[in-house]
Amino acid sequence: MKNILGFYLKPYYGRMAWGIFIKFTGTIMDLLLPWTLAYMIDQVIPSGRREELFFWGGFMVLCSFLAVLFNIMANRMASRVASDAIYTVREDLFARVMYLSHEDGDRITRPSLISRLTGDTYYVHQMLTRVQRLGVRAPILLLGGVAMTMILDPVLACVLLATMPLLTMVVIVVSRKGIPLFAALQSSVDGFVRLVREDIAGIRVIKALSKEDYERERCDRLNLEVTAAGQKAAMTTAVSNPAMNIFLNLGLVGVIIVGAYRVNAGTCQVGKILAFMTYFTIILNAMMSISRMFVIISQAAASAERIDQVLSSNDERQSRAGGNSDENHIPKQHSGSADLVPHIEFDHVSFSYNKNQPDLSDISFCLNRGETLGIIGSTGSGKTTVINLLMGFYRPDRGRIRIDGQDTAGMDLKSLRSRFGAVFQNDVIFENSIFKNIVMGRQLTPDQAQKALEHARAAEFVKEKGGLDQQLDIRGANLSGGQKQRLLIARALADNPEILVLDDSSSALDYKTDAALRQELNDHFRRTTCVIIAQRVSSVMSADHILVLEDGKAVGYGTHEHLMETCAIYREIGSSQMGA
Repeated sequence: MKNILGFYLKPYYGRMAWGIFIKFTGTIMDLLLPWTLAYMIDQVIPSGRREELFFWGGFMVLCSFLAVLFNIMANRMASRVASDAIYTVREDLFARVMYLSHEDGDRITRPSLISRLTGDTYYVHQMLTRVQRLGVRAPILLLGGVAMTMILDPVLACVLLATMPLLTMVVIVVSRKGIPLFAALQSSVDGFVRLVREDIAGIRVIKALSKEDYERERCDRLNLEVTAAGQKAAMTTAVSNPAMNIFLNLGLVGVIIVGAYRVNAGTCQVGKILAFMTYFTIILNAMMSISRMFVIISQAAASAERIDQVLSSNDERQSRAGGNSDENHIPKQHSGSADLVPHIEFDHVSFSYNKNQPDLSDISFCLNRGETLGIIGSTGSGKTTVINLLMGFYRPDRGRIRIDGQDTAGMDLKSLRSRFGAVFQNDVIFENSIFKNIVMGRQLTPDQAQKALEHARAAEFVKEKGGLDQQLDIRGANLSGGQKQRLLIARALADNPEILVLDDSSSALDYKTDAALRQELNDHFRRTTCVIIAQRVSSVMSADHILVLEDGKAVGYGTHEHLMETCAIYREIGSSQMGA
């Protein structure tokens, strides 16, 4: 909360101060009305001075007009400040999500990031608006109302003030309990959003397996958790309004009883009693507004803390700055000729996602420029982890990864990733045209995009679909699996990458198309270093080097022929797919 109030509202302090002044002036106009009415009843009307009656009546009309005008102006300014501030918060929050380190992204989770970008920013926006509108007006009405009652009749005012400590205690207790409850509610909402996101994405699988009832039960269970958390938070904060009503009404009863005795004794006037009733209503509404404001602040405080967790998380660009300087230069053994420096080098690399069980153990290999590495192994063997480390999504726990002799740990991420063209497992096609899905904001021409489609063996079906301007559905729902993969490969090839990464990108291709694609790479991308992850031996058998992984360890490395002779696991995979 301090970060948002201190940093994001700082540019608007001037506008907020001017809005507060306008709101203050309008509120003072409201406070003058009951006092003026009491004066007219007790002093002007008994005197029979008609001119003075019209004067004070006109004064009340003027105060009412100014109160309405100033409050409208202040509310509009408050809404504008809140909207502008939250716009900046959302902008920075989205930018931080884009550069969030993968470790923090795994910890926070994607559904929670979506919830923080949408729901949490909405709650903070509501808080900023309400605080500027009610946070200024309500305290002024409360304190001003108490001050005016003290001026009118100190004895009656003291009766009313006796309830203030009880009201303050209610606000403090409710706000202290409300913030943790709203934080728990937001965590429950994250889990519900995660389930809905997964189920909608996998609706075909759910229907194919007839698991609709099972998913409904899961949804009901999480929905009950969200409902229970929401009810607990709402019931706790709902105590404030009835409790305040009770205490203030008790105070009002006391005021009426004491006022009746004082009027009967001639020490108080009827106009003052009427003014007290009006000020009581003002004070009651002010306390209710303050109570509602504390509920909103409690909810927004939990949301602001969740937003700040993202804003204060690691920026992957900064976390890589200042890598080990002694590892950033080209090693001495390669300094004789640039041709002797491996293009890609893994030097005894080990890595673990949870820092307990290793996901990769002591992986080493070298690729010269233009060579191809095929990586094969069972599910969970660490194939994709090699790619994640190579592209800088994670940093190795031990060992070094070098490109052209330079340690990637000290490289600028933009410079590092600009070398790559990549197709990942479960890659994304956006709801946009084919051309924009290939270009992805890069300065590429339609001719380059068309050429990439030809290399990816996708030109024919794109022409049938209507050409580069054809719109695609979200996640490429109007494409087949093979068409998606060829379009993704075209995206990776479009900028003529220095390093091409294909992570299981041919699983939906028939053998003929897969072979034709590999031939295109051989013919037109000879200087491109390729790293191909595949389940098929046929997709990697022509690679210059093949790395066989099992449980995060390298159990074989060499050419297809060499591995068929020396690596039992590779031989078993090859025999099962291609025959003896």
